[in-house]
Amino acid sequence: MSSGADTPVCLADVERLAAAALPPDVRDFVAGGSGDESTQAANRAALDRIRLAPRVFAGMAEPVTAVRLLGTDAELPVAIAPMAYHRMLHPDGELATARAARKAGVPFVVSTLSSCPVEEIAAEGGALWFQLYWVRDRDQVLDLVRGAEAAGCEALVLTADVPVMGRRLRDIRNEFSLPASVTAPHLTGGATSAAHVRRAGLSAVASHTGSVFEPALTWDDVAWLRERTRLPLVIKGILDPRDAVRAVEAGADAVVVSNHGGRQLACAVPSATALGPVVDAVAGRCRVLLDSGIRSGGDVLRALALGADGVLLGRPLLWGLAYDGEAGAELVLDLLHTELREAMHLAGCPDPAAARSLRVVTLS
Repeated sequence: MSSGADTPVCLADVERLAAAALPPDVRDFVAGGSGDESTQAANRAALDRIRLAPRVFAGMAEPVTAVRLLGTDAELPVAIAPMAYHRMLHPDGELATARAARKAGVPFVVSTLSSCPVEEIAAEGGALWFQLYWVRDRDQVLDLVRGAEAAGCEALVLTADVPVMGRRLRDIRNEFSLPASVTAPHLTGGATSAAHVRRAGLSAVASHTGSVFEPALTWDDVAWLRERTRLPLVIKGILDPRDAVRAVEAGADAVVVSNHGGRQLACAVPSATALGPVVDAVAGRCRVLLDSGIRSGGDVLRALALGADGVLLGRPLLWGLAYDGEAGAELVLDLLHTELREAMHLAGCPDPAAARSLRVVTLS
């Protein structure tokens, strides 16, 4: 672990140090987006344009950051976003992430493409949600749901924005494939050989998911899923308010406003820009979370001020894992918590709910 000037004091520091130490193809797999990657830049620019007018003389010694997210108690309004193949970043993979999440008191959303099985992750303790990619075999979809329920997951997160994987140019140029030691145990046959075979001009991971994921989902499929689980149902990947309303009508308990971290539609609207209209459209009928571009406690406060109930934190956790395993992931969450407490205190917010009363100014 680094010291002195290289000791991370913010999430950007962790990213810089981790990226420098990773193999270039793995670094690009984590950092990259689809197409020209302009959606990633737009996510950041949209958040940076949001400015808050703090309230003064709030009379608090220390803000309270704890919330309840979909029935899960959390020490801050944050859950760890579902992300694939943590063992590419550290041998302990999702087990290390789960331990860090438990210590921080936040939910961890386990991906269908996790490189550790949900049963082993659950054994680490802490609150888990399960992210569902809809595979072509509907019986396997139901097996994934039942496995998540049996493991004690507290919510089911259906990803809506990956009918096909976005064209990620870094992975294509790198002819990216998974290391032989990294598999997807939730899928039949693990990650299968297709994801491990390097092919000229192709991403093996994209080829594999293209053969496994169902590309033609409809709202009828969501209704079918709603009828088959009592877990709170979250629809992740909503950007259009009309889809948010459809999600509510289909029985969703929450939606995640997300453009998949800029990794799907290359010209998608920034998540922060889409958040307000979605909040207005659902009108309190379901919870709303924000994903894509969160890089600081100030970003969390911005999301809360715009009406989100919480956020999902993605890439920074992977950088933390690559930087120092469990300790690195824990550091990322500690830094975020410190930044959020400070931002709330300076903004005059005694608790996350108070952020909704802040005056929000969007710079042109």
